[in-house]
Amino acid sequence: MHIRPARSSDLELCFAIDHAYRTDRVWQLDAREEIENIAITFRIARLPREIKVDYPRLGEELMVGWQKRDSFLVATEGTKVRGYVAMNVEAEHSILWVGDLVVDRPWRRRGIGTALLLAAGQSGRSQGLTRLAIAVPTKGYPAIRFCQSHGMTFCGYSDHYWPGQDIALFFGESLH
Repeated sequence: MHIRPARSSDLELCFAIDHAYRTDRVWQLDAREEIENIAITFRIARLPREIKVDYPRLGEELMVGWQKRDSFLVATEGTKVRGYVAMNVEAEHSILWVGDLVVDRPWRRRGIGTALLLAAGQSGRSQGLTRLAIAVPTKGYPAIRFCQSHGMTFCGYSDHYWPGQDIALFFGESLH
């Protein structure tokens, strides 16, 4: 497996990757607001059956998003693209935001996502950034577990973040 900067010819190959995933768990938000207190709780809820979840951005919206990224790396094997990571720098806060980290379905759970995450972290360190952060949908339980298993911690959320108005959960880690 080789990680390298994406070329324009890679975009169609990345677009063809199966971005969907399956899950039997989601994170549910419970918010309670009182006069002097706001309590936010996330809990893992088990679904009655496994569901297929489409990637939050698809089609033209995904391609347009890629064009706005500061950095885009692909994981290749020969001429095949097996996964990619697209990132933006938020210089004023010294954060490298991972906008997309996707591995093609048949190649998941083989270390490609880990290699892409490590390459993203190295990219951030080489730019002198201090944090790496990623946004994950509440239905993205596999991605949540991936972030947690790589030492990333929950660091916030945003309601109505994704195009489908789903909540985004933010996970982050220090790049030092």
